[in-house]
Amino acid sequence: MQKILKIVLIVIGVIGAVLSFFFMPSGDDPEAINSGAIDLMFVLTWVLLIAAAALALFFGLKKMMTTPGGLKKALFALGGLAVIVAISYGLSSGDEAKSIADAMADKGATESTVKNIGMGLNVFFILTVVAVALMVWSGVKKIFVK
Repeated sequence: MQKILKIVLIVIGVIGAVLSFFFMPSGDDPEAINSGAIDLMFVLTWVLLIAAAALALFFGLKKMMTTPGGLKKALFALGGLAVIVAISYGLSSGDEAKSIADAMADKGATESTVKNIGMGLNVFFILTVVAVALMVWSGVKKIFVK
């Protein structure tokens, strides 16, 4: 299976190289983006993206189901993520969201949109702090264990 996958990836890479070097129009022609070669490259990009996502999902689920305790760990991780999202949404609510929504009403902003954006930023910041803390913890643990 792995050899077949490598061969398929090499073939797709060669096709992409041929499309990019030989069929791409030259110059600053505004119609260049509508050429057939560019369309084929976009289709190839989407095919590779969908294939990579599907394979990552498949093998991730397969490993989760076959590893003892894998499903339990995944459910704990999803529960932790849900708690972080709930905390982030709670932090993004308030008078600031209403005032920002009122100030940006001419651009189509609503209070729920502002809350959702704030929630996304809070989730990002919390997960970043958690990731950095875990990296520091791992480094400190290695120092004192050896």
